[in-house]
Amino acid sequence: MEAMDIYDKDRQPVGLCTTGPKSLGPGQYRLVVHLCIFNSKAEMLIQRRRETCGRWPGRWDFSVRGCALAGETGRMAAMREAREELNLDVDLDSLRPALTVSFAGGYDELFLLRQDLNPDKLLLQAEEVSEVRWASKEELLKLRADGRFTPVSPAYLQLLFDLMENGDVMAKE
Repeated sequence: MEAMDIYDKDRQPVGLCTTGPKSLGPGQYRLVVHLCIFNSKAEMLIQRRRETCGRWPGRWDFSVRGCALAGETGRMAAMREAREELNLDVDLDSLRPALTVSFAGGYDELFLLRQDLNPDKLLLQAEEVSEVRWASKEELLKLRADGRFTPVSPAYLQLLFDLMENGDVMAKE
């Protein structure tokens, strides 16, 4: 497993690394990233996790998800994960994260991107991703209600669509 930086409660690196959430001590946190890609029809690209994935196998998830590795910013990690999981090069250099959310094991930095693309043309990472497709807000909320989406609150999903529709969070710096 690859090394990840450890952060304190103020999201400052403490100069230590971890190989996963189970090796974090009290007051230690990691950085997780998400990239949500929306098309011009207000649909989100979602990926289905392989049945062999350790967390939430077989469930649908955001476009891209992963942990920042040691020395990476959230932006760098999101771009790397998009390349690894979808073989998709995205440029987030001029985007700010739409949200930064604290959770029990760390910080979650979320980027929103508007891009029309053909999911059938993506080369999926065989170890983690079994399929991708576009989904409307209503479809995502139904997948979540049926337990077929990773466990995020329906209000969080609603917020992502609201932010996407507003467009301000995808503004260049």
